[in-house]
Amino acid sequence: MDVFALTRKLIDIESTTGQEAAVAEVLARELTQLGYVVERMAVEGDRSNLCATHPGHPRPELVFSTHMDTVPPFVPSSETADRIYGRGSCDAKGIMVAQIAAAEKLKREAIHVGLLFLVGEERDSQGAQIANQQPRGAKFLINGEPTENKLAVASKGTLRVELVARGKMAHSAYPELGESAIEKLLDALDNLRKLDLPHNPKAGPCTMNIGLIEGGRAPNVIPDHARAHLLFRLVGPAQQLRQQITSAVAGKAEAAFKLEIPYMEFTTVPGIETMIAAFTTDIPALTNWGQPLLIGPGSIHVAHTEGEYIEKRQLLEAVDLYARIARELLSQK
Repeated sequence: MDVFALTRKLIDIESTTGQEAAVAEVLARELTQLGYVVERMAVEGDRSNLCATHPGHPRPELVFSTHMDTVPPFVPSSETADRIYGRGSCDAKGIMVAQIAAAEKLKREAIHVGLLFLVGEERDSQGAQIANQQPRGAKFLINGEPTENKLAVASKGTLRVELVARGKMAHSAYPELGESAIEKLLDALDNLRKLDLPHNPKAGPCTMNIGLIEGGRAPNVIPDHARAHLLFRLVGPAQQLRQQITSAVAGKAEAAFKLEIPYMEFTTVPGIETMIAAFTTDIPALTNWGQPLLIGPGSIHVAHTEGEYIEKRQLLEAVDLYARIARELLSQK
């Protein structure tokens, strides 16, 4: 198979989260032509995960997995001597192709691994949640995300928080008659910025991003309502942090915890360089698919950008790395 050509073919099919059906159809056709048994796992509407296995090996001990969806906007592929550009080039269509090529390489050695390609990772891991209800008994899951071909020792989790502050409207000429929700929200955010956030010797610091602030009605109206959305990158259990947040905003705003994805630590393989992933993945939603590892070609620093790309050298290296890791894991008794 032509790794570069297939990567560009997949990039050129728009598959923003919710619109993965077309790329799934092309992938299913490619995999079928390679001799795989391809099963569609219905997720929602015309959206489906793909699970591919070799004939006679419906329950592989090891599965390669990544996601089909991308973030907007769609950016078609282009190519230079060293790189392939376009939306999904490293996150994660190039990774899909590397995993397929590695599975083909292993097949020639009579090692039969599975492939699991999922929808919805960029939004809510909906595809992974559906797949987790239909495991195949695998011992190992090698998940692909752009880690520059380094094995992740751990990945930070996510805690999304919504703050809501309430006040009392009044004419801005008479502020003493009102109560500013925006000022209360600012006080709450200031308290949060002063928190001593957790630090993990392995994964580094928990971080906070104030991603969205909204509120008020007009410059001449004391605001009665204000809201902020925050994201914390977790480096351990979240219970104590939740308590810290609630206490810090007490009397100023109410904190609602909208989403939590746990901090994870992973299996590694001797001789392969390691890293810490500050981002989250589908892995926390795939607990029934075996012991997880996280590795893939490409850099997370260019994912989700207009200039997203993958180095051709890394893409080819990933094929050999995936095959090497699979051999090592499957040789363990």
